[in-house]
Amino acid sequence: MPSPIPDKVAPAPAAELALPAPLAVPASAKVPAVRAPTLAAAPEQRVARKRPWLWALGAVLVLAVGGGFYWWQPWAAKVPLVVVETLAPAPLSRVLAVNGRIAALHPVEVRATISGTVLEVLKAEGDRVANGEVIARVDAVGQQAAVRQALAALDVGTVAQVQAMADADRLRALGGNVTRNALEDATRKLQSARQEIDRLAAFFDQAQIQLAKYTITAPIAGTVLIRGVEPGQTAEATTILFTLADQSPLVVQAEVDETYAAQIAVGQKAVLQMAGETATRPGHVSFVSPRVNPDTGALVVKITPDPAISAPVGLTVTANIVVDEKASGFTAPRSAILTEAEAPVAYVIVDGKAKRRVVSVVPWPAVRLEVTEGLTEGDVLIVDPTGLTDGQAVKIAKP
Repeated sequence: MPSPIPDKVAPAPAAELALPAPLAVPASAKVPAVRAPTLAAAPEQRVARKRPWLWALGAVLVLAVGGGFYWWQPWAAKVPLVVVETLAPAPLSRVLAVNGRIAALHPVEVRATISGTVLEVLKAEGDRVANGEVIARVDAVGQQAAVRQALAALDVGTVAQVQAMADADRLRALGGNVTRNALEDATRKLQSARQEIDRLAAFFDQAQIQLAKYTITAPIAGTVLIRGVEPGQTAEATTILFTLADQSPLVVQAEVDETYAAQIAVGQKAVLQMAGETATRPGHVSFVSPRVNPDTGALVVKITPDPAISAPVGLTVTANIVVDEKASGFTAPRSAILTEAEAPVAYVIVDGKAKRRVVSVVPWPAVRLEVTEGLTEGDVLIVDPTGLTDGQAVKIAKP
């Protein structure tokens, strides 16, 4: 009996593809890796390939910065370098330097004691003049007329005196024929005439003396330093016509500030150097003014060169006045002395540290100051201790 036919026929199962079995490969053989073909590497891949170089460069930079930071050590306090000098006693002198000028010892200003027009100026600057020599003339026409008037009055008085004398003599000759009153009257007239003559003679002398003032003469023998008038100018009583001086005793005149006035004395030695010269000349203080000029606050000092010199008046001279000298003492640079509220201080090095010392110095306008107290021989003095503190570690700078 045939089998019943099913309503649906089940499909046949799909055939499975059988892959060939892999070939046997020896263990020692290397199988090349198979890469998928690419057109170009992605940006992320390029950065990934360069990143090892960047890391290496960064590491080098970190090491360099770290090494420099460690070498510099900003956290450690730096030891300052200082310049020093070792104190040793030596001869010293305190010198005051001033600027002065060559001056005549006794200059004389010639003025006119009258007013008038200058007619003649007979001398020029640099001319030598003798005592009493005529150096200028002023118009004296008016005064000459006054002299003639005085002379005429004196002549009239002389005639009157002669007449009075003749009258008196005639009455005395008459003797008893003349009354006593007439004789006394003649005598009084004669006496009055004589007094009038004296008055007129004095007036005439005064006119002549005044006339002489119109002729200007040199009051001393010397050299004309300044000629202050020219012909045609009007001379007044305040006009300086000439300045004369005897140039044989020349001196150096200088002004000293009142701060040091009390330390300048006659006889102190000085060293002089004139402008235009390199050599120096010795001298000594020969005059110190007894008063300070209130307008300038300065004291006038005159220094006499040894021996005497010949130079133009007014030439600039540098003078070093030796105020004090000592056979032995200590000096320090002005920069080594700090001024504090209590007292001047200096710093010395002890065991590698700056030590503060209170000192006493002689105040003086010089680059080095005399130290009288606070420092001893052998002290290592710091030349410029600005900014240092007591006990601070320091190092000596190599010269």
